Amino acid sequence: MSVAATLAPPVPTTTAQDPIRVMIVDDAVVVRGLVARWVDEEPGLKTVASLRTGREAIDQLTRVNPDVVILDIEMPDVDGLTALPQLLEKKRDLVVIMASTLTRRNAEVSLKALSLGAADYIPKPATNREVTTSTTFRHDLIEKVRQLGARRKRRPAPPPANETRGRAPFSVPSAPGTPARTKFSVAEPGRAASAPAHHSTDFKLRPFSNVMPRVLLIGSSTGGPQALTALVARIAPVFERAPVLITQHMPPTFTTILAEHLARASGRNAHEAIDGEAIAPGTIYLAPGGRHMTVAKRNNQPVISLNDGPLVNFCRPAVDPLFASAAQAWGGAILATILTGMGSDGARGAEDIVAAGGSVIAQDEATSVVWGMPGAAANAGVCSAVLPLDQIGPKIVRLFGGDKA
Repeated sequence: MSVAATLAPPVPTTTAQDPIRVMIVDDAVVVRGLVARWVDEEPGLKTVASLRTGREAIDQLTRVNPDVVILDIEMPDVDGLTALPQLLEKKRDLVVIMASTLTRRNAEVSLKALSLGAADYIPKPATNREVTTSTTFRHDLIEKVRQLGARRKRRPAPPPANETRGRAPFSVPSAPGTPARTKFSVAEPGRAASAPAHHSTDFKLRPFSNVMPRVLLIGSSTGGPQALTALVARIAPVFERAPVLITQHMPPTFTTILAEHLARASGRNAHEAIDGEAIAPGTIYLAPGGRHMTVAKRNNQPVISLNDGPLVNFCRPAVDPLFASAAQAWGGAILATILTGMGSDGARGAEDIVAAGGSVIAQDEATSVVWGMPGAAANAGVCSAVLPLDQIGPKIVRLFGGDKA
């Protein structure tokens, strides 16, 4: 699995004098040495500590002052989940990336860590030998360190600990609303908006479709599990009218656990999609890890279609195949939402949805862990709204209730 994309917004260059400082915490000496070498071979990244246990990380955090910690889950003395809140207590703006092998327990622990303030997770190959040979693992890990570390450096320093009460999860920054500097203009109906360079703050919005939506599509990646859980809890009226199809960049096992979380948060049936099953209102269909989820027609009715095709935007599952196939199945009766995530997956599929007459909402930069995917869609001129996470749910409810603006 990977969440990088060929059209990812550029990451600000970090100078040699101000590199992203990385702490590696893993009880396997082979993994520590390998990851440290990968980090130090990258321009703008620097390993500042390579430690064996969570206790060592807690004790040395203040002294080495990292921007990013790669934190293994299973370690002696103090494990990753136990160390996490203590690290964040010492440094509230610290970026922590949890690392674990693909087991159900580790998937559950990783998602728990996200709710406690970890910025992201990365699945590790099962053996040290596979770690040394996996180009995908190296690519994904470095991309996460670079993207999340760069965002952390762009954000203002938090107030002293004695001026706050606790730490909000990294995925939902406290800054409300769309950044004031963002400029919006509205394109004429039926005409494509211009597409400024990636990460521009001067983008155009399209009018919402006049067609009542009959399905809700959601694409997400880094920060997505937290954002999805918050969103599905706020769109209860939509489930009476429409199915919800979600592609979250995630490996197998993790999507199984995420579906269970979404079911609890929404109070509705949520499960990993099954190839060939009919798509009906009242259900959340989540793309299974490692498989693309698309929509097909059978007896003129939409059904789930899964495939093991090539990676799209370095991902499987990917958002673009879902969006593009849904545009063919439902035409303009689609409302799509692109939430926080690295890369640009979803932007091309969003163009297909808009061309078919549907509408797209993107999460804003202030409340995104990484404004890659939603930013790419916004800058492509395909969105009808760019909203903070807490405003997306109410907007979706209004649109499914007949609101046209």
